Amino acid sequence: MRVVIQRVSRASVTIDGACKSAIGEGFLVLVGIEEADTQEDADWLCKKIIGLRVFDDENGVMNKSVLEVQGDLLVVSQFTLMASTKKGNRPSYIRAARHETAIPLYEYFCNELSIALGKEVKTGEFGADMKVELLNNGPVTICMDTKNKE
Repeated sequence: MRVVIQRVSRASVTIDGACKSAIGEGFLVLVGIEEADTQEDADWLCKKIIGLRVFDDENGVMNKSVLEVQGDLLVVSQFTLMASTKKGNRPSYIRAARHETAIPLYEYFCNELSIALGKEVKTGEFGADMKVELLNNGPVTICMDTKNKE
């Protein structure tokens, strides 16, 4: 699994002109899933995301987690994160998981994040044409890949 985490002041997902989800301060998490990914990968990412200390403390130092600032999470599936650009100029998405694998793992990931956060995680809609809007705070953008845990 591969994620791009952006610390935001606000973020939203619009589908067919209607706002599906919106959050205030917190993380926008873009997630890509490949066929080999497992619940163990999702669990590892959940722990890392919830514990990621990139919010300012009282001294202006990035020392607090999303949990500590009572922030929100917006999780959006994005198969293009699994793109391979090794050959030519047209990315290959062969590594991206099929829906039968990706959807249950995406739902598991969102559910585990909700449990860890202690409140509902907002989401996009898997496979939909989404318009994602955000105000990146910092900017702070962190990339993680479960294939690079060590």
